[in-house]
Amino acid sequence: MKTPPHADYYNPILQALRAGGGTLTNAEIVDGVAKIMQLPDMVLDRMMNPPNHNVSQVAYRIGWAKTYLRKAVYLTLSARGVWALTPKGKESGRVDPQALVESVRAKYDARKKEKTSIELQEQGDEEASVEEELEQEMEWKQRVLATVLKMSPDAFERLSQRLLPECGFTQVKVTGRSGDGGIDGKGILRLGDLFNFQVVFQSKRYAGTVSSSTVRDFRGAMIGRADKGLIISTGSFSRAARDEAVRDGAPAIDLIDGQELAELLKKCELGVRTIKVEEVKVNEDWFNSI
Repeated sequence: MKTPPHADYYNPILQALRAGGGTLTNAEIVDGVAKIMQLPDMVLDRMMNPPNHNVSQVAYRIGWAKTYLRKAVYLTLSARGVWALTPKGKESGRVDPQALVESVRAKYDARKKEKTSIELQEQGDEEASVEEELEQEMEWKQRVLATVLKMSPDAFERLSQRLLPECGFTQVKVTGRSGDGGIDGKGILRLGDLFNFQVVFQSKRYAGTVSSSTVRDFRGAMIGRADKGLIISTGSFSRAARDEAVRDGAPAIDLIDGQELAELLKKCELGVRTIKVEEVKVNEDWFNSI
């Protein structure tokens, strides 16, 4: 079975979000779409070729589809990386993929025509297309992950130790030892001023897909030692691994894949930061009115 093109995901994404109450994370959207489209594991685990080998083909193409849906005002994206349906997205039925793509591209063409000659000179002759925008997003994430993959295992554990306090953890310690069942560290997650959860984590510096056996082994090591588990990986998680992480009757394990890790590092400005460029506009009408 070939990996479906990005246009095939528009309606399943909207359907998954409606079924999820209107808001979902990236990983939840991929899982929801996979179930709706009944995609087999052999398709879900198919990775992109380098340099995008840390993301599956399905997740990559769903990323394209989400960008188009956001440009067409069916979806919004929060600073925390949560996708939500807009009023338009809630009220719409099935969308026509070809018509959606054409409308988004038409908006870009119209915006370019509205710009003055001076603005075009300042910003370049070509404004980034929706395709180029997504490519730029994927490119910086891959640069982050490529850099992290060059780190030693110990350094990656220390990166996790640096990241978790920015996400609400306290007393984070790296305890990685051989024969410790894959537990690399522990910490306390405090919710509000009332609840504390003992959490153990595993830092998996890995370029491929993490299997369900890794999640099972980690759960076996954490039982009786913590309330929750967390696996941070530079790679991706198979559908079986995600199912295992939330298996009924077993302690839940949260999973952070490479794409989510890159987003967290950007949000916390740990080795990644957004540079805002000053944009200067010249009002020719003002000068002409003198």
